[in-house]
Amino acid sequence: MSRIHCIGVLTSGGDAPGMNAAIRAVTRSAICNGYKVKAIYRGYEGLMNGEVKEFTTENVSNIIQTGGTILRSARSKGFMTPEGRKAAYDTLLRESIDALVVIGGNGSLKGAMTFAEEYDFPCIGLPGTIDNDLYGTDSTIGYDSTLNTIMQCVDKIRDTANSHERIFFVEVMGRDAGFLAQNAAIAAGAEAAIIPEDSTGADQLIQFMERGIRKSKKSCIVIVTESPKYGALHYARRVTKEYPEYDVSILGHLQRGGSPSAYDRIFASRVGVGAVQALMQGQRNVMVGIRNNEVVYVPFVDAIDKRKLMDRQLIHVLDELSI
Repeated sequence: MSRIHCIGVLTSGGDAPGMNAAIRAVTRSAICNGYKVKAIYRGYEGLMNGEVKEFTTENVSNIIQTGGTILRSARSKGFMTPEGRKAAYDTLLRESIDALVVIGGNGSLKGAMTFAEEYDFPCIGLPGTIDNDLYGTDSTIGYDSTLNTIMQCVDKIRDTANSHERIFFVEVMGRDAGFLAQNAAIAAGAEAAIIPEDSTGADQLIQFMERGIRKSKKSCIVIVTESPKYGALHYARRVTKEYPEYDVSILGHLQRGGSPSAYDRIFASRVGVGAVQALMQGQRNVMVGIRNNEVVYVPFVDAIDKRKLMDRQLIHVLDELSI
């Protein structure tokens, strides 16, 4: 393929604190190294519809501290079709964009991988998801900020739980990954965490309630990963007969908002610069992550398909500290 002159950047899927820091880093690093930058609004939907604007360094001034994404975001069913991807490719050709940086989670990177293979187009992914579920990187953009938001919310809920001697089930995001729930439970001093990685979670919950609620504690906090089958409402209903006084708090999209933490700003800045460096090195179809404090390049297929494992020691830590 001919030399890259113009880099496109978009955000896709759920927003995550730190996405703006990543947009800023990609834009300024690209311009610093002699590339044009074109921003694509509303993710793959905007790419299909031609919502493109050339960016200068001024376009990304004073955004590193803001939450959300200045490029907006959207989940796109159209991009999942061959016709949608063809429309996206036509936009790239029309705008003379030679490479694409996609900031998003598992689904967004999967879309980038499919598109890259279909059109032999250079795509670089940045791990923009609060779930921290992408393989090959120690963290993801937005995870640290969200973890801190959850901790602060649980601290406030704890005041009410103690005052009224109640059980609170606090549901947090994460889908198939329990990183947020497990670490938030440790950070906030919760008594239990129900996570997908712990197949005996339901039994452990009952054992804890038998041991802790009846004998030594007047209140407790249980952090639960969102799930239609095993979410907070499921467990609340399960114990409602034996423990009729309980409450459920579903934090929802509150977790996504707010200013990104220092860690997320630095992380996003490093991988944003890493994306431009990857293109300069001739790399393509990789996700930029950080592992053991080193920038790494992870093939899309590994980042998407390989399962990121929970450190089982974290479960042991919470079990011991919740007595």
